[in-house]
Amino acid sequence: VMYLTFPLFPVLFMQSSHDSSTKDGEDKDVEADEEPETEPVRFGWVTGVMIRCMLNIWGVILYLRLPWITAQAGIGLTWLIIIMSSIVTSITGLSISAISTNGKVKAGGTYFLISRSLGPELGGSIGLLFSFANAVAVAMHVVGFSETVKDLLVETDSIMSDPVNDIRIVGVITVTGLMGIALAGMEWEAKAQVVFFFVIMVSFVNYFVGTLIPASPERMAKGYFSYRGDIFLENIGPEWRGETGSFFGMFSIFFPSATGILAGANISGDLKDPAVAIPQGTLMAIFLTTLTYLAIAATIGSCVIRDATGSINDTLGAGNFTGGECAGLGCNYGWNFTECTLAGTCEYGLANDYQTMSMVSAFSPLITAGIFAATLSSALACLVSAPKVFQCLCQDNLYPLIGFFAKGYGKNQEPLRAYALTFILAVAFILIAELNTIAPIISNFFLCSYALINFSCFHATITKSPGWRPSFRYFSKWTALFGAIISVVIMFLLNWWSALIVVGIIFVSLAYVTYKKPEVNWGSSVQAGSYQMALSHAMSLSDVEDHVKNFRPQCLVLSGPPNFRPALVDFVAAFTKTVSLMICGNVAEVRVYLQAGEQLRWLNARKIRSFYNFITTGNLRAGATSLMQVSGLGRLKPNTVVLGYKHNWQTDSPQNMENYVGIIQ
Repeated sequence: VMYLTFPLFPVLFMQSSHDSSTKDGEDKDVEADEEPETEPVRFGWVTGVMIRCMLNIWGVILYLRLPWITAQAGIGLTWLIIIMSSIVTSITGLSISAISTNGKVKAGGTYFLISRSLGPELGGSIGLLFSFANAVAVAMHVVGFSETVKDLLVETDSIMSDPVNDIRIVGVITVTGLMGIALAGMEWEAKAQVVFFFVIMVSFVNYFVGTLIPASPERMAKGYFSYRGDIFLENIGPEWRGETGSFFGMFSIFFPSATGILAGANISGDLKDPAVAIPQGTLMAIFLTTLTYLAIAATIGSCVIRDATGSINDTLGAGNFTGGECAGLGCNYGWNFTECTLAGTCEYGLANDYQTMSMVSAFSPLITAGIFAATLSSALACLVSAPKVFQCLCQDNLYPLIGFFAKGYGKNQEPLRAYALTFILAVAFILIAELNTIAPIISNFFLCSYALINFSCFHATITKSPGWRPSFRYFSKWTALFGAIISVVIMFLLNWWSALIVVGIIFVSLAYVTYKKPEVNWGSSVQAGSYQMALSHAMSLSDVEDHVKNFRPQCLVLSGPPNFRPALVDFVAAFTKTVSLMICGNVAEVRVYLQAGEQLRWLNARKIRSFYNFITTGNLRAGATSLMQVSGLGRLKPNTVVLGYKHNWQTDSPQNMENYVGIIQ
């Protein structure tokens, strides 16, 4: 026994070390990087993750659409939309924290986390989708910025062309300027984000102070009456209007604001300690921004009515009111907005004016500055995230024709070519010039990303992978599974045909990578799951008795190296096909440790499903006997031995003839 088993130990060791050294993926992730000549810029959890995530969440939706969503859905359902979004993002944040603390996190953000957990098949799919979604998000935030600039141009009678084309012109100019900041490097981009954060905080203080200031006639004419109990009760329930007037219509417009939780993870390669920074910064950002959204929805819904004309002449005077004609809450405060309310032509109020927060605030230019800071910071974060994720995908070489975008420049390996591609996509969607059209497009892309992140965490836990040892413990496999399921359900509730397109893209890219079988080995949970499933089925077969109906020829082919006897191997493969066990055995006189991988590749190239096993001994008969005894596992062991016909029996030595006949006996 010692003689038979001892040679196998160095084989396993040598083969494992050889395979790991020749694979394309894992050595990049495990081996220590060489010390660079110039140390690149690295960020901590506050500036690198928390502030970046908060700025991305406090985007265009907060300032320009949250009051309008509150008017449509009411305070109650708006809170439900915010809480639902927060639940999805919080569960995803826990999953991100677990995955990011499971080992060394390098550049590539969300794509890196998913691909190294679920493997290249699903990882490549989400890398494509997430890069595209971030590029479109750049357009969404820039269009929000351009809408505000357009409103300022209208107020000052400085329109360049018409409202739609003005949004396009301002948008293209803006994204070009943001591209310049991004190309200046991460250090300048981080400094700009800190400035934006300070401006937004000032705008929030300005808004909440404004809600406490008594209403002037001009603000009353626009629907603001300070805190009133009856306004709160009137706005607590929904009042749907327009084509998007539904719960999930509002949810699809709001949800892109919650997608900023990945802004920190997307620059994982630029963080000092991603395993610490990503959990702390992401979860803190989710908590603080959720409180902000809930507070603004409740306060603005308690101060402003849904419809107003903006004209200070629409008071309940003798000239414009006759008894019994007044409708709406404005009547209780001496204002008559009945005509525009019934006709649906009001220009002000929660349901009509996207700039309601500016009107409510103590000093409206500060809200405008906050809108500029929120939209530009979010656009800048997405503009940085998309190229970095796409660059990492291109470097892994999973898909054809995209390797051109893998090249990096400078000490931080900036993806300049991927920046150019992101810029082109952003400009294309900016030309749509309609925020309510762009926002739902990206909702399903981000929801799909969240579903796969949560599924990655669940799958790695359920398969009990030895490599799954996250230091972050505050997560559960069942909450991760719930997050994955609820994300998919919301995808189809928001827009079923868009969800089908996203799922179709994933399946097509998954099928391509599965077919091409890229030369990467990342130790994914899919591999761990395959092992666990194979072991479980092999063990279950041990309790099954043999029966003539289930007989299969399980063949041990004494082929030597399979490529030496292709005819014999092809003959056995012709009847084992893919439904029976086939083992190609080799009795070698010398130790040939590096041969197994080469022979398996030869078998795969001929599309023959077979194992390869060899044993080192100086005697063919003894080696064949050993192979017959040790080959297989449980019920999966050979019941048929196949060997080639000896042609040189007349000239061969008697000893070899005796060994050959002894094998048959």
